[in-house]
Amino acid sequence: MPDPPASAIPSALGEDPALAGVGPWRVAGRDYDLARRGLVMGIVNTTPDSFSDGGRYAAGDAAVARALQMESEGAGIIDFGGESTRPGAPAVDAEEERRRVLPALERFAALRAPGTLLSIDTSKPAVAAAALAAGADIVNDVTGMTNPAMREVAAEAGCAVVVMHMRGDPRTMQQAPEYGDVVAEVREFFAGQIAACRAAGIGPERIALDPGIGFGKSLDHNLALLRGLPELRVAGRPLLVGVSRKSFIGKLLGTDELAARDAPTVALTSYCRERGAEIVRVHEARANVEAMRMTEAILSG
Repeated sequence: MPDPPASAIPSALGEDPALAGVGPWRVAGRDYDLARRGLVMGIVNTTPDSFSDGGRYAAGDAAVARALQMESEGAGIIDFGGESTRPGAPAVDAEEERRRVLPALERFAALRAPGTLLSIDTSKPAVAAAALAAGADIVNDVTGMTNPAMREVAAEAGCAVVVMHMRGDPRTMQQAPEYGDVVAEVREFFAGQIAACRAAGIGPERIALDPGIGFGKSLDHNLALLRGLPELRVAGRPLLVGVSRKSFIGKLLGTDELAARDAPTVALTSYCRERGAEIVRVHEARANVEAMRMTEAILSG
């Protein structure tokens, strides 16, 4: 069974400054106090070309089974995606993306346990609208809600959103990205997008922020953002971090083996929680849930 909703659990955290100052996140009409207990977002890729699983869950039955497994291991959010966003990935049109992702998402929406949240990982307003109609609670947009049509869809649906920072697009983002001060520039982007969302009718309480590790960033940029997590807090919004199995881990370890990235991902879950992130997006649920809970227990003293 998934973890209970954060709002139903007594505080697990003390007054550590890295974990202070976050307001509740409103999802599906409920306020989640993530300063008390964070959330693990489990990734389900229904793509044939995912960097992490090679299309293992592209078939609907496999994707639904994987989502149910991650839910049983404690993932509080299941994030379905139908288009690969790995560096250099080819684009797919909205019709193909819907064909890939909607059947599994809709089936899981009917099977999920009460309290499990459902997210759609897409940058296309038409896909987001279809997923929300099928039961999704969250739009996780790698383009950071920069498309006015996406903001309109989210405003009308009343859903929660994840605003992610990306420089360029998946086809071009890793072509020599440059920043003067990556932490300051990502923070400025967040502030601008919160304002744009508010103007469109999306209340700040519905927004979470993702610095986009690996999306238009070099190894040094990624490390700077991880060190600077507390500085990325804007308007008291929760921080979501996705580092799971990303290539910068392999570069630091000197290996191309994906399996070698799982243990460092767990370590980073603990580090990010200590530094103030409330949500982590991962490919493997159980170990990362355990790392988050252990870290919260230590910080509560």
